[in-house]
Amino acid sequence: MSAEKTPLCIDVTTPREGVALVIVKGYLDVDTATELHHHLANQMHHGRRHLLLDLSSVPFMDSSGINIVLRAYKETRQADGSVGLIDPAPAVRRILDLTGVSLTVPSFGSVDDALAAMEASSGSPTAHTPLLKGADTP
Repeated sequence: MSAEKTPLCIDVTTPREGVALVIVKGYLDVDTATELHHHLANQMHHGRRHLLLDLSSVPFMDSSGINIVLRAYKETRQADGSVGLIDPAPAVRRILDLTGVSLTVPSFGSVDDALAAMEASSGSPTAHTPLLKGADTP
């Protein structure tokens, strides 16, 4: 781990019932991805099926971080929930675009935008529907 590398910091709030806002700060890589996975699993365990991941303060994400995002997407979908990414940093957005993750997992400019999309698609953030209909949703 280089001296310049930002350690991972994760804060969780609940802006609505059934919704967890997970604010991630720092490098999301092989050394830190498991920590994020534990936080996301904990939120699911507590009944929060809709996860919003704020990636605006993540300057770097490798394949381990991408795998955690995709795993969360899969697990929330199995529980009739959803994942949305909030304002990914430019380098992270580029990785999401290059890998095609951005085609599956929706991104939003703000938490308010994500919550509005959630309400528009389901009528309520606790309904059993995804944030946005993805390519795999009829």
